[in-house]
Amino acid sequence: MTPPPFHRVRWTSALALAALGAGTVRARRRLRTIPVLPAPPSAADGLPRAAGWRLLTARGVEVNPATFLAACAHADREGLRVLDLLPADLAAERVLGLLRLVDPAGYREDRLAEGRGAGYAVLVAEEVLARAGVDLGGTGLGGTGLGASSLGASSLGASSLGASSLGASSLGASGAEPGRADLLWPCPDDAGLEAAGREPADLLALTRRLKEYAADSTGLAIAPALSVGRAGDPAGAVRAAELRAQGLPPGVLAAAQLAGLGLLAGLAGRQGRWGAAAAGLYWLQPYLVLGGPGAPLRPADLPGATAARPARSLGAAVRTAAAVLRTAADADADTGADTARAAAYRSELAFGTDRFLEPRRTGCPWCGSQQLFVRVRVPDLLQGKPGRFTLEQCADCRHVFQNPRLTLDGLEFYYRDFYDGHGGEGAGTVFGRLGDSYRKRAEMLRPHTADAPASWLDVGTGHGHFCNAARAVWPDTRFDGLDMGDGVGEAERRGWVETGFQGQFPEFAQKLAGRYEVVSMYHYLEHTRDPLTELDTAAAVLAPGGFLAIELPDPESRMARLLGSAWLPWFQPQHQHLIPASNLREALADRGFTVLAEEHGAAHQGNDFFGAVALTTTRLAPDPDRPWAPPATRRGRALAHAVRAAALPCFAGAAALDALRTTLARRTDGGNAYRLLARRDDRLPTAVGEDR
Repeated sequence: MTPPPFHRVRWTSALALAALGAGTVRARRRLRTIPVLPAPPSAADGLPRAAGWRLLTARGVEVNPATFLAACAHADREGLRVLDLLPADLAAERVLGLLRLVDPAGYREDRLAEGRGAGYAVLVAEEVLARAGVDLGGTGLGGTGLGASSLGASSLGASSLGASSLGASSLGASGAEPGRADLLWPCPDDAGLEAAGREPADLLALTRRLKEYAADSTGLAIAPALSVGRAGDPAGAVRAAELRAQGLPPGVLAAAQLAGLGLLAGLAGRQGRWGAAAAGLYWLQPYLVLGGPGAPLRPADLPGATAARPARSLGAAVRTAAAVLRTAADADADTGADTARAAAYRSELAFGTDRFLEPRRTGCPWCGSQQLFVRVRVPDLLQGKPGRFTLEQCADCRHVFQNPRLTLDGLEFYYRDFYDGHGGEGAGTVFGRLGDSYRKRAEMLRPHTADAPASWLDVGTGHGHFCNAARAVWPDTRFDGLDMGDGVGEAERRGWVETGFQGQFPEFAQKLAGRYEVVSMYHYLEHTRDPLTELDTAAAVLAPGGFLAIELPDPESRMARLLGSAWLPWFQPQHQHLIPASNLREALADRGFTVLAEEHGAAHQGNDFFGAVALTTTRLAPDPDRPWAPPATRRGRALAHAVRAAALPCFAGAAALDALRTTLARRTDGGNAYRLLARRDDRLPTAVGEDR
């Protein structure tokens, strides 16, 4: 009997081989899309204007004037305001890590991409540093955003070399304005305490921040004359710090690296030639990506990094994991910046949380019906703050609302440290990964208008992520944002919105009356205390014929019934109202709107199962270091780590289920959210708050 085809194939090894092969090809392709700085122009070619630039370097990195001028010329030519310079001899594993995170071909155009770099030298325009609030100490730049305490910024530029001191022969007669083209040289090692902390991690964190202020004008380039020499493998604490500076979890990555090495070792030992091929490809990957003729980078450690890769990777993972565990153990005695925050929370919670709830109402806020029933009761599964919350549903109109409702003080308490402060970085990371969804929201308008809208107000804009991404769709539109939080001011400083309005939307009804061609409310109405008044305000703010775009979670979703209290869009205690699409269509018609388009599958957010696992994990093991909880203990931290480790397979399975669910939602036009696009008729809207 003839054996079936591929009967000798070891499929686990084959999949590993395919994944490693694809990763190798992708890294090699990405490497070749990184531009290489040309030689600096000669006086006959016209020298670059080096005024207004700062070159920030890490400890021990020296940049010659020719490289500085070449970088300035490249940045001016390409319209860049931030340029990370990759040394030609950058360590092999650092290059591979960067190429896993960044696709250089689309990095600049992706306005929400996180800032990435090598961490050794960054050319930055002065105006970007000023808007970002970066204080370089002695350079004349003000600001309080990232000072020496957080980034070692004062030591990034301890000395400078003015353009005039570079010499006329090197700059030409009109190459730069004297005293303005400052090349920030590294401090000597004995420069004192000011120089402490000027490490690659500092520049990695700074680059990540600066990309937010130069969203579509940040780039990478290889500097052939820039060298960092042959450096040994970084200590575990150093590697962990660099990963954190890039917004990456060092503990999780170390665990994943150890698991991957264990898998490859098992495949090589038990699956014959297929397993050996997979392990061999991993072993040779640095040379396959970075070696060969014409490679734009030549890492000084390439031979050793290839020959000893398994051992070096194992050592790096073990050292990183040990550093993370030491940091967690030392945290018991930590009395850092969270101490005052924790004390303030303890003071507030001494009075209990019942005072944050209004009396329960007996009628539906949408239709007035008295036929109410409890849909779900849950604690705060988002942050683990004390309190329990009830969502009730109207039996007549199906509206779902929080009952009893939070007071204004309650809203302030439960929102605090979620989008800003303690939880701000995590929330910003999540929003920054929704670029595709933001662009699709903006494109929903295309079939219904011949011209780009002149003005667009995004209500509930947060830090302005949607407006930033939507500029790629409507580059000639003025985007303004409105929100209750301080983030709207930061969005204005970043340039993500032209004007940021801070406050409640109805407060601006008269000031902004008839001013906008488009108003958007994406996942905003469910957070408001009175969504009908918000719709009145939108009608008042829009010009006749203007468009109103709304996206909301769908309480009629099948997943809401299946997952119960673990359905993420219940989002208690932040969500006050969950509105069925039929109710919203009727309310819009009452206010003089015509619904032009409605999308369900396209608005689906693929997080049902993943969110359920996350909420359940948080319920079983909340963050032990949350400042509103009692002081964390080693036992509490150990339990939290154990629960999260046990949940990892569940997260993997949930991600697969969400991918399948998203595919089905797109095809059946049924998901966990919906979008409506409506046009305001020419007749005047009813005055805000007027009874109907």
